[in-house]
Amino acid sequence: MRSPRRNRGAMAAESPPPLLLSLVDEFVSGLQDSRSKDAAKGVKEGQFSVLQLVEALGQSLTSTQPHTRARGVQLLSEVLQESYAELTEREVELLLAFYENRLKDHYVITPPVLRGLQALTKSRRLPPGAAVSMLKALFQDVHVQSLMLAERACVYNMLINLMESREDELKGLGADFVFGFVQSMDGERDPRNLLLAFQIARNILLRGYNLGKFTEELFEVTSCYFPIDFSPPPNDPHGITKEELIQALRAVLTGTPKFAEFLLPLIIEKLDSDVQSSKLDALQTLAACVRQYEDKDLVDFLEGLWSSLRREVFQTSSEKIESAALAALTALTSCLSRSVLKSDSEDSLSTFLDLVLKDCKHHLFEPDLKLVWPSAKLLQAACSASYRAGHLITAAVMPPLVEQYNSRTQCSHRRTLLEVEQRFIQSAAASCQSVDQDESLFSAYKDSLCSMVFSALSESNSSLQITAASLLTSLAQQTGLLSDSDIDLAVDHLTRLLLTDEDESVSLAVVECAGALAERHPAAFINKLIPTLKKEMFPDQREASELRSHDAVRQRCLSALAAVSVQASVVQESAPVLLDVLSSAHADPTCFSTDEVVHACLSLQKIAERLRDDEETSRCFHDVVIPRLLSLALQAALQSEGSCGRRSPLVEEAVLSAMVPVISAACSRPQTTFAEQTASRVVSLFLDGDVSFLPDNSLPSRVSLLQQQQQEDENSWRRSQLVCLLMACVCSFPRSVEVPQEERLLSALEELSCSCSHPLSYTSAAKCFAGLLNKKPEGTDLDGWIQRTVKRVSGELDRPSSSCRLQAFSLLIWVAKALLLRYHPSFSALTDKLFSLLHDADLGPMAADGFSLLMSDSTDVLNRGCHADVRIMYRQRFFSENSAKLVQGFNAAPKEKKPNFLKALSNIVNKLPKQVQVSELPALLSLLLEALTCPDEGVQLSTLSCLEPVLVTPPQVLIQQLEALVSRLLALVGSPSMKIRIASIRCVLALSHLPSHEVLPFRARVLRALAPPLDDRKRLVRREAVQARGEWFLLGSPGGR
Repeated sequence: MRSPRRNRGAMAAESPPPLLLSLVDEFVSGLQDSRSKDAAKGVKEGQFSVLQLVEALGQSLTSTQPHTRARGVQLLSEVLQESYAELTEREVELLLAFYENRLKDHYVITPPVLRGLQALTKSRRLPPGAAVSMLKALFQDVHVQSLMLAERACVYNMLINLMESREDELKGLGADFVFGFVQSMDGERDPRNLLLAFQIARNILLRGYNLGKFTEELFEVTSCYFPIDFSPPPNDPHGITKEELIQALRAVLTGTPKFAEFLLPLIIEKLDSDVQSSKLDALQTLAACVRQYEDKDLVDFLEGLWSSLRREVFQTSSEKIESAALAALTALTSCLSRSVLKSDSEDSLSTFLDLVLKDCKHHLFEPDLKLVWPSAKLLQAACSASYRAGHLITAAVMPPLVEQYNSRTQCSHRRTLLEVEQRFIQSAAASCQSVDQDESLFSAYKDSLCSMVFSALSESNSSLQITAASLLTSLAQQTGLLSDSDIDLAVDHLTRLLLTDEDESVSLAVVECAGALAERHPAAFINKLIPTLKKEMFPDQREASELRSHDAVRQRCLSALAAVSVQASVVQESAPVLLDVLSSAHADPTCFSTDEVVHACLSLQKIAERLRDDEETSRCFHDVVIPRLLSLALQAALQSEGSCGRRSPLVEEAVLSAMVPVISAACSRPQTTFAEQTASRVVSLFLDGDVSFLPDNSLPSRVSLLQQQQQEDENSWRRSQLVCLLMACVCSFPRSVEVPQEERLLSALEELSCSCSHPLSYTSAAKCFAGLLNKKPEGTDLDGWIQRTVKRVSGELDRPSSSCRLQAFSLLIWVAKALLLRYHPSFSALTDKLFSLLHDADLGPMAADGFSLLMSDSTDVLNRGCHADVRIMYRQRFFSENSAKLVQGFNAAPKEKKPNFLKALSNIVNKLPKQVQVSELPALLSLLLEALTCPDEGVQLSTLSCLEPVLVTPPQVLIQQLEALVSRLLALVGSPSMKIRIASIRCVLALSHLPSHEVLPFRARVLRALAPPLDDRKRLVRREAVQARGEWFLLGSPGGR
């Protein structure tokens, strides 16, 4: 037997050092397997060379004992795996010759030889021709599938490495390389190796290797795994999924049109399977492969493919299968549409679509039969594939559909036909977009379609009207299908339905349709709809009873104004109408109810939230809407009650709260020029009483809004509560917008929040103060304001006799939230103060509720929409830093104060992400069990919602507390609160899935406790009780768990 040392005359090599001889001896003898790592380290550090290692291994490599030779080759291969980068080209050549020779040796030597060859394939100094000689020896001397898993992986990795570094040499082998790979892969079973083998096969197909006469063999050796049927074992350390294998195999099967003649019959065969996953895989593979094929690859299989696809849609029992079949039909039709028409060849697309139309078209004219929709879906899927396919199908389908509609008299039949036509229009839109066609496929039928739509809108049947509105929306979204006269007529119909039809579903459909039409045709809505709605909303004379019946019409008008305001030109006309509602309600409180005024604000909010970042709409809101809202609110605040004894609805908290999101949405847009102007105006108004920018200005030249009077009159709260509008403005600007006179503003807000007695006023002032602090840059100014606030708040809270304790607490909680969101270090001082208030006799329950506010998202301030400084995972950080304090406080608190701590803990834990709850709750279990006995229903419900996800995979500590947990849960099953009854029964149900031997002792108790809820007065409770009792009843029973 040859050894590399017989060829060492070409190179000078020193004798191996004693240390190396010792390492070799210990490894070969089997005493120390770790010596291979020491030897590799020595080679990498230059203590000895690979040639010296070979010299030291001389006797082992030439031993007459196969196992000795195997140990010697193993040591050499393991060293090469660590040091292949240090080898010279001559060393690689010698080692390669040695390893190729050893492939003919005893089978026990083959595994280490393959590992050595794999290491050499990673070397950049592999000599020319080495890849060819290596593979020839491998394919000739090694039967890959007789090897163990790891050795087969070595072979596949060798091929992958050589395909990356020596692709030209491998291609020079021609079809022999493909044949060698096919032999190597044939019979592979392990999913890890299959991923490698599929990768090699895909490279062969995509990189242009010569398949020669082995095309079918390569297909057969890979397609035998189709469809993939693999279920990974539980806790699989390799993490290989069925989906990975499916995608890898699909990439091979769809990699070349040369597989078409083999793959398509296989797909047709698999579609006959009763296994749903096989069908789904086959359909998805079909959709993927036809994207690579030409029409000539498909023409012989079109009838079989169509028959299978039609069956899967007509007889489907699964939405997934149906969707996959329709997607495959679209892809198939798209492939046929790419064919180039020649005078001497048949149009394969027309031939295929003739098959589709023959089997589906006649079903469309039977709208009361169940096959109308499967047929329509098939035709629509083909129609959406290409412009040419869409043209052929619409030409065949649309004329008879229109004729059918005109001949039918039943509303249900006509509605079905309209729905079918709408789906066709939507499908055709996709095909037109794919080729950038401006002309719609339905241009020839637009008059008939418009006639059908307007006829249906004139009917009294609500479902027909809704479908017609949807079809009108689809027509409007395509270019050229609606003329100007059609748009005007459509607006007339929509306006009529808005004003006369009281069906809520019809109103929603009409409003949605109006919004879609206004996007493309704003002029018609400006000239026709908005004036008509305005006239309807502001009648000259109406009786009181008539006004009350008119409320629903007004609500629909307000919703429609918001829906059509999608273009700047429409917003400029609709926004003043909505503002006129507020103005009229202020002038005469009997004209509009408070609910209608709130609805008008909600419509303005929808418009503001849909604002585009363009100059016109931003100017409209900053120059018209916001000043008008402020002016009306200020006029209402300064006005005394009218002669009828009714005050303006604009002073109501509900209306002001509805104005806040309007202003906030407009100010949060990134138009900084208008934002800076508005900031200057609003701050001057609230600090200096400057009303010069307000419209309809009949106001005093100076008004006091933030300054508290020495003696408050009975109407001062009307002025002070307007601070909520200031908050909506200055707390919503992007951080790049500087708030003018910020120091003075903060001082006024702090004073108002601590001295005003009106709840909305001092709460809004505290929110505004906190919002400004949250955005204030780090530095001495911020630290100074925090220290000043803490000092003032503590002073008020520490005096039980103070009349401003509620105000101080409100300021404390909002400033704490502002600092928590930005991880400011001063937050801990405020947290400690909040914890101390849990002991307070008056403020303790409020302090416990305050923790819910800290952990919740705020809608009007201190959120990302208002550009607040919100750091990630602030809730988790707060919990990790303060949960121990809560536990200690609970343990030290007297009995009457413990509910406050339980409520605080429950509020914190309930707002944590579910994953955090599951990991953290075991440490707090004893407190949570205690919380279940708390009389506060909010604490009980919050605690139950925390426990339910934990019970799915309960920790050991919870199983040890089952007696206490079951007792407390069963006590809550009879709670007066429906939500608590439902939540507790769900937790009891979750307990039934614990190990049977743990919960079986509680079976009788649970069944008795769940009997009364079976007759509960609430259906939702009865439903939960039936499910839970059924699961517990099966515990320990034959057929149960």
